[in-house]
Amino acid sequence: MMERPYQIVETDTGPVCQVRARGTQVMREPHIFRGTAFTHEERAALGLVGLLPHGVSTIDAQTKRVYAQYLRAPDDLAKNVYLTSLRDRNEVLFYRLLSEHVDEMLPIIYTPTIGQAIERYSHEYRRPRGVFLSIDHQDQIEQSLANFGRTADEVDLIVATDSEGILGIGDQGVGGIEIAIGKLTVYIAAAGIHPRRVIPVVLDVGTDNQALLTDPMYLGNRHARVRGKQYDEFIDAYVETAHRMFPDALLHWEDFGVDNARRILDRYADAVCTFNDDMQGTAAVALAAAVAGVRAAGSSMRDQRVVVLGPGTAGVGIADFLREAMVRDGLDPQEAARRIWLVGRDGLLTDDMGAELRDFQLPYARPAGEVASWASPGRSVDLAATVARVHPTMLIGTSTQAGAFDEAMVREMARHVDRPIIFPLSNPTPRIEAVPADLLAWTEGRALVATGSPFPPVVHDGVTHHVAQANNALVFPGLGLGVTVARARRISQGMIQACADAVAGLADVSLPGAPLLPAVSDLRHVSATVGVAVAVAAAAEGLAQVEVDAPVQQVHQAMWQPTYPRIEAV
Repeated sequence: MMERPYQIVETDTGPVCQVRARGTQVMREPHIFRGTAFTHEERAALGLVGLLPHGVSTIDAQTKRVYAQYLRAPDDLAKNVYLTSLRDRNEVLFYRLLSEHVDEMLPIIYTPTIGQAIERYSHEYRRPRGVFLSIDHQDQIEQSLANFGRTADEVDLIVATDSEGILGIGDQGVGGIEIAIGKLTVYIAAAGIHPRRVIPVVLDVGTDNQALLTDPMYLGNRHARVRGKQYDEFIDAYVETAHRMFPDALLHWEDFGVDNARRILDRYADAVCTFNDDMQGTAAVALAAAVAGVRAAGSSMRDQRVVVLGPGTAGVGIADFLREAMVRDGLDPQEAARRIWLVGRDGLLTDDMGAELRDFQLPYARPAGEVASWASPGRSVDLAATVARVHPTMLIGTSTQAGAFDEAMVREMARHVDRPIIFPLSNPTPRIEAVPADLLAWTEGRALVATGSPFPPVVHDGVTHHVAQANNALVFPGLGLGVTVARARRISQGMIQACADAVAGLADVSLPGAPLLPAVSDLRHVSATVGVAVAVAAAAEGLAQVEVDAPVQQVHQAMWQPTYPRIEAV
């Protein structure tokens, strides 16, 4: 490995950045460049005299300046581009700005705006970040990861995507690298994972997106998406190599297609420390909202009747977590599964659907004879019929079917339940199953609501209802932090349950109109709380590889702060 232009050394008085680079080389290193915040002494030592305006700024003044520049960007995509360019020149300042405006900027640096950046990736290509692994060059995996310039003990987290299920826009090929970068940005801003200890990866297996394949500017593998044995061998090679090279790193899977996401997680969950946010993160934050909702309703988890619209990766993941919560509340697994109904585009899932059912849906398929009378002859049991027969206490949407929770259905649900728990979780907003204002109006203000997208408060009958956003950012950053602190060998169901309980515990549902989840604006506090819970759970289950004897102190010491370290020219 080439000699590095700098290194960070921990001392008794804090981190020290020992810099070997000089002059314009310093200005090309976003991890150490601090622009006008360099003192005159630092400029002299690093060969920067005459390369910067004479005035010296504090980081607070710099933050005000770049925030004003950000606000002048004409639209959300331009704001995303501006923040990307800021990170490319001064990483500490970028994260300082983001940490001070996280609730405002999270939709810009991640969903939904990042979707536009991904779609434009090959046309707006600028400075590459991350590692690009090609299925056509499997023999280059180790070389590619090594070229990123990290040693075995310098990586805590690797986020990888094969780009098949990007947000709500599907297969985006090599542009998916931006979703890995965006995810890591949230880890860093929310949980203080160190920006030098992460690697974004795109697993380029081709694309079935014809618009990309016929675009002369497209930068990825120009062939159809590879599947089957060759795909599995590529994933195996990636996991084996990444785990061998960086044995302490959490391997995070992001935005894989429904056919691959669950089986990949199941394949490696017991072998390495691995996590799928679309399944486990979405389910954990939904479970946290459900726990808070059940508490607000004065009910118990074992008494819930749950209808889920959208039985894909996210929907079934939520069902699995709710089933486990019911089991912990005293039900046996079979009875818990029978209190959950899954509805797809072709209606209620039943055991006579044969090959239409995926293996992970089978535990929830209802006996066909049980529901035969619920629909007209020759027709499937749709969502409205299911709600009318089941009288659910909880209605969850992960379908992306806009308006699927209509007025008649919601009023029917509310006729039988005092505090209906309704989570239209699909995003972006135009695909949501119902908007909070309608749900509260149709239930006379009794609904307990959480959504996937942010919504402003709703005033109903003089009560201001603050709408909880079931944002995965409430869960995954703290999970990664706790795993890092404990050096967990793997992620268990108990650790994820600890995430959900910690998040739910931060919501005060005793007040009228109170949200079921903490605010996204409080992500640092939420992530620290989750991190402590996860580290403690890992230690309790014997999965921690270091002693977790002072979890609060260990977590807070592990959280990187976006401040300029002391510099030494060497």
